[in-house]
Amino acid sequence: MLYSAYEMQRAMLAGAGATAQMTANMLTNPANPFAYFGGGLVLASALDVFAHAAEPRGKPPFGLEQVEWDGKTYEVTEETALQLPFGQLKRFVKKDGGNKGQPRVLIVAPMSGHFATLLRGTVERMIPLHDVYVTDWRDAKLVPLSEGSFDLDDYIDYVIQFLETIGAGAHVIAVCQPSVPVYAAVALMSGQKNEALPATVTLMGGPIDTRECPTSVNGMATNKPHAWFEQNAIATVPAYYPGAMRQVYPGFMQLGGFMSMNLGDHMMSHWEMFKHLIEGDEDSAERIKIFYDEYRSVCDMTAEFYLQTVDVVFQRHLLPKGQMTHRGKPVDPSAITGVALLAVEGERDDISGIGQTKAALTLAKNLPDEKKKYYMAEGVGHYGIFNGSKWRTQIAPVVEEFIRTHGS
Repeated sequence: MLYSAYEMQRAMLAGAGATAQMTANMLTNPANPFAYFGGGLVLASALDVFAHAAEPRGKPPFGLEQVEWDGKTYEVTEETALQLPFGQLKRFVKKDGGNKGQPRVLIVAPMSGHFATLLRGTVERMIPLHDVYVTDWRDAKLVPLSEGSFDLDDYIDYVIQFLETIGAGAHVIAVCQPSVPVYAAVALMSGQKNEALPATVTLMGGPIDTRECPTSVNGMATNKPHAWFEQNAIATVPAYYPGAMRQVYPGFMQLGGFMSMNLGDHMMSHWEMFKHLIEGDEDSAERIKIFYDEYRSVCDMTAEFYLQTVDVVFQRHLLPKGQMTHRGKPVDPSAITGVALLAVEGERDDISGIGQTKAALTLAKNLPDEKKKYYMAEGVGHYGIFNGSKWRTQIAPVVEEFIRTHGS
């Protein structure tokens, strides 16, 4: 019922938004005399903001056909290196053999309600000097029930399969949520002497140990019993989607939670958009629109993955306690002895607090100190760790230097 009610509301808003956009276009049409005086521009700007907020969104494209770096333009095409039911391994190939000899980098995107395109800025910055792969997770509502389930154990299996496809000596960048399954995968591969072990792993703003400097996100996961999430956070995919009857944690619920955390900031952003439109500053308004086009593009995750993550990572803290298992086998961070680890945290991160990612270095107690590095980005919030100017100019150079230093 919850999912169907949301879909009905979304359809109604989409119709209202289309009407609002049409009216805004009419009010600002140069042929309309009312566009030049009175409150026509103010009304049109308000309608434009509403129409943008109400617009339905699907999966955005990466759109990285060309990448500019250091005065050069790189022609890029997307390839699928491995296709699995719940996600694919996407590769960005530069024209004329530009990937040859470059460090192979796997960017592991979060499965947390947004598509992998949320890391477009991360991918774009790494493409010129690296052979870049990214995990492109599928929207769970589009995966038929016949494909089976997908939980945290499956996520770890996928990471291992992706690394085996890329080959030994690659470099992994895990952004936020995947820090735990990536760390677990590397620990398991280390213990099994898997030949596809990466040379380096960079964990960025990840919840390795959420007991450290807990945030409001951590509080949301621990202030309620696990049964509450089973009863209130899970919905059934409606019959008109390929994944009909699959139990999921809907993306719109995740988005609502994130929006409510910083509601004042989001309201101010839309107020700024409104003011820019009135002032005729289309470029500034468009930048805000582009951000929210991505931010509001959400997808569902399977109920089993969501519930297991809440339980293992946020409520029982099994990894830092040394109690996490994968298909009945213990996940032992002390098995990591040859993979260099870089932990990156943002000083103003309100999702993964200071110390949560750094804990990965402490847990790998048999890894030599020269293979461990910690970087705290001053004045940077959660999204600034992997996107924006500070990522491009401050954090990415640290990651690149780490890859060069410990490359195989």
